[in-house]
Amino acid sequence: MNLLAFDTSTEYLSLALMRGGAIFTFDTLAGQTHSQIILPQIQTLLNEAGLQLHDLNGIAFGAGPGSFTGVRIAAGVAQGLGLGANLPVVGVCTLMALAEASGATKVVACLDARMGEVYHAVYVKNSIGWQTIVEPGLYKPDAVPVVEGRDWVGAGSGWQVYSEVLSTACSGKVEIIQPALLPTAEAILKLAQPVFTSGEAKSASEAMPIYIRNRVALKTSEREQGLKL
Repeated sequence: MNLLAFDTSTEYLSLALMRGGAIFTFDTLAGQTHSQIILPQIQTLLNEAGLQLHDLNGIAFGAGPGSFTGVRIAAGVAQGLGLGANLPVVGVCTLMALAEASGATKVVACLDARMGEVYHAVYVKNSIGWQTIVEPGLYKPDAVPVVEGRDWVGAGSGWQVYSEVLSTACSGKVEIIQPALLPTAEAILKLAQPVFTSGEAKSASEAMPIYIRNRVALKTSEREQGLKL
């Protein structure tokens, strides 16, 4: 199976391409340039793998939550490429991709959502895959849902920005923190592969972002304070 996956939900651009059993990856700090570099870098990765777009069996993308602009870019590129090459698509939650990237089996995934909030979800991996214990949501760091038990792994940028507050909120139940972890395209690829295999991928026209936060713009006063969505 040949699959392309990408994520633009953070300041990083992450790409992964599967050709049979081989995986080709590209990751870079893109800042605000995702829309400018994603298509040329996808073409570079296809060239590296010796593939053309029509050789793919599907496209997976990080659907969010994350940067509002970023998740729109990912969904838009998935739609454009998918419709152009008649390929099915799979949108993957970035918080579940964090869990997959962690290498752990009990994960409290948190991404910095700006404006003093975090995107948060809790997952446990069993023999059939990831089970969602707490659905993705938007919270103040000191108000995230309490997890039961111990030996949890905290993953994502939320743990980097709000480490002390989140650790307190989780009552010492998180044993390991991976604050620099990102929702990588390779993790998205692994999560999407069984969906493609089972024939449950969607039409490219159905590639939609996961926003969670209802607000998609800042007031002038908030922009002047340097706040970001």
